[in-house]
Amino acid sequence: MKSNKIVILAAIIEVLMALAPRIVGAQAVLSERSISLNAAIEAATASLERCRADGYKVTVTVLNRHARTSVVMSDDGVSPHTIENSMRKAYTAFTTRKPSVEIGKRPQPELSGFLLLDKMTTVEGGLPIFTGKELIGSIGVSGAPGGPKDTACAQAGIDKIAKGLGT
Repeated sequence: MKSNKIVILAAIIEVLMALAPRIVGAQAVLSERSISLNAAIEAATASLERCRADGYKVTVTVLNRHARTSVVMSDDGVSPHTIENSMRKAYTAFTTRKPSVEIGKRPQPELSGFLLLDKMTTVEGGLPIFTGKELIGSIGVSGAPGGPKDTACAQAGIDKIAKGLGT
């Protein structure tokens, strides 16, 4: 029994020694692109203006590369639930790299599993923000009467900053 443990330990040490050069040569500093605060403000403002023009009071949330809140804009007189709902829509779009409504199309039990995660939703109105194929943020809108209207406002925000995204 003792000899088996020694053989296993020797094998583990051998694997670690083989990996050591790769680990030692690993990059120590990462460069990641993220939506800038200025672009987040511009996208949120354009989304809010689009919904206002359509007669809707909404909240817009923009998340950065690490799914951290960059901007939250709530229109005057907006319903209080829209703050959390817009964040959930943006978070879901960021996490899944797809519009928030797409998660609701997943089959069971996968859908139930996703919905156990904090901040996830199946409600339409969240969109990921890409530069090329790289995810750099997301935007969520809540408060218009129906998800497609929220999504249209979110898309207006992305369209406003699209030139700067290089897409």
